[in-house]
Amino acid sequence: MSLLSVFDVAGSGMSAQALRLNVIASNLANADAVAGNSSQVYRARHPVFAAETPRFIDVMNDFDAQSLARVRVAGIVESDAPPHRRYQPEHPLADDEGYVFHANVNTIEEMANMMSASRTYQTNVELISTSKQLLLRTLALGQ
Repeated sequence: MSLLSVFDVAGSGMSAQALRLNVIASNLANADAVAGNSSQVYRARHPVFAAETPRFIDVMNDFDAQSLARVRVAGIVESDAPPHRRYQPEHPLADDEGYVFHANVNTIEEMANMMSASRTYQTNVELISTSKQLLLRTLALGQ
């Protein structure tokens, strides 16, 4: 793995964490969403990450370890936790029994995830900065 591939690895990590932050922001924005039935209420979403694997032809020609280290987004899944059901007969969206369905977003968990994603993003930025400084010092040795 070349020193320049560190930028690719850190960049893929930054892209993944930026998407994670956007999904968390969407969850927090819809935390107070309500609906008249459980099928229409907002459900929390979570990104799924995977290691990017090399194509078979790449392995046969020139195996490059950086293709194993990258992060890719495999998809975004909805939480299968049940929505919160509250008895509020005066609410305009209440069903026949007087219940309103609230989004299944756990704001405390989302805030913890946001701090984790933010710190991971920051770590990747510092990795790129440190690698850049090392490359510049290496180039300065040749002067």
